[in-house]
Amino acid sequence: MPRGSSPKRERQYEHIRQSELDRGASRRRAEEIAARTVNKERARTGESRTASRLSLQDMSSGRRGGLRSGKGSQGPTYDQLYEEARRRGIHGRSDMNKDQLRRALGDL
Repeated sequence: MPRGSSPKRERQYEHIRQSELDRGASRRRAEEIAARTVNKERARTGESRTASRLSLQDMSSGRRGGLRSGKGSQGPTYDQLYEEARRRGIHGRSDMNKDQLRRALGDL
């Protein structure tokens, strides 16, 4: 962690690092991911001296993680399937349940 970082950012770094280790990442990779994530959040909130344009304009790490949810054992959520069906223009989607949406979308 950079010198002068807040206790909150220290906790955030440790939490992300430990989560990555639990998922099977190497120690070095876990530390890199944690540092990049915390540094981006510091830049977004004005805690760092410099910040890249991408760090300021891109979506937050938490939002990105939320969008990637639904990749687990049960697959995408009903809402994610519905939005994809809406985007593809599948008719009758509002009357479909999760399994029907999945079949209509080609087993996502």
